[in-house]
Amino acid sequence: MNHIRKDKYKFSQALRPFSFAVALIACGAGVSLAWADGGQNLPNILLVLLGGVLLQAGVNLINDYSDISDHYNLEVDQAAAIKQNFRIGLCCFALATLIGLWFVYQIGVDFLYLCLVGLVGALGYTLRPVNYKSRGLGVVLVFWLMGVLMVVGSYLAVMGQWSVSIILFSIPISLLVSLLLLSNELRDFEADKQANIQTLVVRIGYSAGSFIYKMIIVCVALSVVLLAWWFNHAWLLSGLIAFAFLPKLLVLLKANAPERVALTKGSGRFLMAFGVLYNFSLLFVTSPLV
Repeated sequence: MNHIRKDKYKFSQALRPFSFAVALIACGAGVSLAWADGGQNLPNILLVLLGGVLLQAGVNLINDYSDISDHYNLEVDQAAAIKQNFRIGLCCFALATLIGLWFVYQIGVDFLYLCLVGLVGALGYTLRPVNYKSRGLGVVLVFWLMGVLMVVGSYLAVMGQWSVSIILFSIPISLLVSLLLLSNELRDFEADKQANIQTLVVRIGYSAGSFIYKMIIVCVALSVVLLAWWFNHAWLLSGLIAFAFLPKLLVLLKANAPERVALTKGSGRFLMAFGVLYNFSLLFVTSPLV
């Protein structure tokens, strides 16, 4: 049995409010592009951001539900806290669904399909029988669900239409969302391996996981440079200033397990710094149909 810290399942811990930056940055990219394209409807923009945060909160709160299993030696109050968080998480999904239905009413069935894909993906993150986190698919699928889908969905909600170029602009943010989840798996490698939680890093090994982490960073830089060249907007390169965080992150990759706890926080700061700069640059980019 794997014993865990007493307060892990407290609501304040399970909510993980620091992770709301992921939703705000991803939705913010879509909103910034929409603003540049003339979509300056402030109420809709605020609803998009609220919906993104509610989805992120829901994912966080249901994330521990699979711990009610033989993987962990849970106390009665811990199991009760998990179930309570799960119910609150479902309420967050319900509220996000109401916001989604409002945009479906405004935009049409295209937005409904996008919402359904997002909701199924969010619920399937840790819930059985899907539980793609334990199938080693989390890092890949959050690229689409918490990255591309949120950026495109936010743009669609504000503008009522979308273009392939929006997907292109979503790539750097989506890669960093995957990087953040991968940092979690690298941080928890030893504990997950002991608990037989088959994350990607547990399946392929820590060294391979570290290599993928570095390659994602390379791909972020490359994608930004290519976007700046393709769309002729040097402003997009401003996000590369956030690479000042990189040396510390690379040191943490080589650290032992106790020191590696800081890897996820550092990766989150990297995402936040890059996201703010990159999203600001998107305000000056008009995204043509491609």
